[in-house]
Amino acid sequence: MSFDTAHPSLRRALSARGYTTPTPVQAAILAPEVAARDVLVSAQTGSGKTCAFGLALAPTLLGDGERCAAPGAPRALIVAPTRELALQVHRELSWLYAETGARIASCVGGMDPRREAQVLGHGVHIVVGTPGRLCDHLARGTLELSRLAAVVLDEADEMLDMGFREDLERLLDAAPAERRTLLFSATIPAPIASMARRYQRDALRIAASGDGGRHRDIHYQVVTVVPRERDLAVVNLLRYHDSPGALVFCGTRDRVTHLAANLGERGFAVVALSGELTQRERNQALQALRDGRARVCVATDVAARGLDLPDLGLVIHADLPQNGEILVHRSGRTGRAGKQGQAILIVPQAAQRFVERLLGTARIEARWQPAPSSDDIRRRDDEQLAGEIRALTSETTDADRAVAQSLLADGNAEELVAALVRLRREARPAPEELTVPRPPARSAPDHRVRGNDRPRTGHAALQHGPGRRDTALRAGRPVRHAPVARDASADGSSSRVWFTINVGRSKNADPKWLIPLLCRRGGISKQSIGKIEIHARETRVEIAHDVSEQFAEAVRAPDTQDRNIHIERLEFAA
Repeated sequence: MSFDTAHPSLRRALSARGYTTPTPVQAAILAPEVAARDVLVSAQTGSGKTCAFGLALAPTLLGDGERCAAPGAPRALIVAPTRELALQVHRELSWLYAETGARIASCVGGMDPRREAQVLGHGVHIVVGTPGRLCDHLARGTLELSRLAAVVLDEADEMLDMGFREDLERLLDAAPAERRTLLFSATIPAPIASMARRYQRDALRIAASGDGGRHRDIHYQVVTVVPRERDLAVVNLLRYHDSPGALVFCGTRDRVTHLAANLGERGFAVVALSGELTQRERNQALQALRDGRARVCVATDVAARGLDLPDLGLVIHADLPQNGEILVHRSGRTGRAGKQGQAILIVPQAAQRFVERLLGTARIEARWQPAPSSDDIRRRDDEQLAGEIRALTSETTDADRAVAQSLLADGNAEELVAALVRLRREARPAPEELTVPRPPARSAPDHRVRGNDRPRTGHAALQHGPGRRDTALRAGRPVRHAPVARDASADGSSSRVWFTINVGRSKNADPKWLIPLLCRRGGISKQSIGKIEIHARETRVEIAHDVSEQFAEAVRAPDTQDRNIHIERLEFAA
């Protein structure tokens, strides 16, 4: 299929850019039955959906003519979740509509609202913006929606997740009832379906591609590490794959700052993207990535939305995504426009089962293997350095050869080449020595309990009945939570090790938040946690002996999320 049914002006723009075959979502939008209808489209990141809704708007904006009518109040409104995505859409539509004379305005946070108001006042055809800034212009009267003929919601599921429901409803309610509404979303959860029923009329449902299409150009890999070496694994992965562009995902802003600083100290050209940056700082970081001054971007999920980075061949999940859809969104930044990409999940030992379920939910096949060792990286370096130096010989000049002849007159050729190799090797960040993780225990946990405690399922239920707990609190005794019973080890020593946490009843200590904290800080699973005793000012917890050393070492590391909570090994438990 080709772009034969697209508007002639847009078809010429596509041809000039080298686009000859539409993507599945673009082909679906160009189908005759879609003309003038509302559509609800499920399309993944990198599927060509920006160009798709640009093609869909052409009949509304151009009719049978080659150019747009005189500008005035906007005829089309496109709403995107983030500044970066909105500006990316603005750039995409600018070249697509270059021959039509369309005026396209952007309205996003971080830009001068007065300048935006002036542009809107001079008349436009298309407005692209973020929900909050568009609502601000609507409230000030600088955005007039009475002549809108089409509204596009791009990445609608992301906008609802970010809390923009009220803003979206305000914009849609202010638009004329007789309009086209095009809703694009990676997934169609219940809130999106509900919005579609309320604001669309007889919408045509379009699934842009099958489940396998979104992963076709991405190779997934899982590397297991001990918890304390996640950042070191990132170093080795970046060194081994040596991609011209890499995106590393972290779960929090503090993690982004910490990891980016670590990579920068080791010699990587890195930028950080998180919510605390100003728009100017974000623009500078993105420009450094686009012009090649930086090759690694460390970002949170929110900060990375809408990014379109050149030559992005590698995505690393330094912190695991919460669900399969986030995994797909993150990984979809690579493997675009027919290029092959690599997505790698760094998995602490205790999270392996979670990742297996995560991949199953997303219907992704991944290769499990160890992280690259320092020896692996050095071997690859040797191969690359030899090739790089051979390639340099084709670029030498007479002046270069003159210097070479003078060096050879006084020195050994082998030593001179070795010196060149050493210089180029030292310019690369040094690889890290990683611990080979032990295979996880697969034995099923024993849920027997001691004393008069009733058997319960899972740690969320590990608490005594209200009467007994209240009595213990009134008496000032520690509240004991039912343990997971384990047998003694073969040498007669206990198979459990006690640890103490510097929070107790006075700080509202509760297993509901202590257990996730212990799992995250120590890199263990719930099955490795035994009895929990909550005292007035401290909490004592049993950890399975086989993971206690790993746990003790992991919790010694500083934690950015819970700076004031300290966990230490208790040599003698009362």
